[in-house]
Amino acid sequence: MKSLTPAQRQFLKGLAHARQPVVMIGNQGLTAAVLKEVELALNAHELVKIKAATDAPDTRRAWLEEICAATGAAPVQQIGKVLVIYRAAAKPVITLPG
Repeated sequence: MKSLTPAQRQFLKGLAHARQPVVMIGNQGLTAAVLKEVELALNAHELVKIKAATDAPDTRRAWLEEICAATGAAPVQQIGKVLVIYRAAAKPVITLPG
C-alpha cells in the first residue's frame, strides 16, 4: 500500500469531490468480483470512488484497508459510505504535487 503526503491527499480529495462512485460494494460484501472491478477502475481512472452498502463504520474501514492491500492503491479518504483510493497508472494522468 502506497502512502501519500498530506498535500497529495488534499489535492486528490479536491479532484475526487466532483466524481461519482464507479464501484459499489453490495450486500455480498467485498468479493473477488468487486476487487476485480476496483482493479479495472484503477487502471482506467487512477482516482476511484467506491460506494459501500453497509452501515458499519468498522467494516467500511476494513474494506478500505483490504482494497488498498489487494490493489496496491493508497487510501485518500473515507467519508460515510464513500471510499476514495488512488493508484498511479503506468502513464499517469494525474500529476501529484510534491
